[in-house]
Amino acid sequence: MKIPVILNGEKIDFEAEPDESLLKVLRKYKCMSVKEGCNKGFCGSCAVLLDNNPVASCKVPVGLVKDADIVTLDYFRKTQECEDIIKGFSRAGIKLCGYCNAGKIFAAYEILKMNKMPTRKEITERIRHLSPCCTDMETLLNGILYAVNIRNSNYERITVPGR
Repeated sequence: MKIPVILNGEKIDFEAEPDESLLKVLRKYKCMSVKEGCNKGFCGSCAVLLDNNPVASCKVPVGLVKDADIVTLDYFRKTQECEDIIKGFSRAGIKLCGYCNAGKIFAAYEILKMNKMPTRKEITERIRHLSPCCTDMETLLNGILYAVNIRNSNYERITVPGR
């Protein structure tokens, strides 16, 4: 079955059975940043942006993504948002191991796009479902707070004339 989508900015048709997981199909299409982990949606290794919202691709049947905009971590890494997140993570001492990067980065992105100044409590609530293998939750929380700070500094520099 052909399933039209926009994958990393390019219109394509997935050739897949509707009940196949989005994860399996993305791997067939050589999206190597989408990794198979727990297959329960907790580890973050299979996270992608689906219509600009992070999802665990292992839990999404590909038949539900018709005409959706799908962004993988490989493509997202080219954005200023990702650069800010990675800088914040680095400042907090988060090492990006390669396994659960997408889950951590896309969770941070979701927080950054939803709230300019999230509280520790709001961030904790948004990341509580994650089970990253290489980062404790307090360090991840701090990395996101640093990313918020960096993002807001960049935003002010870009949007306020004369600074």
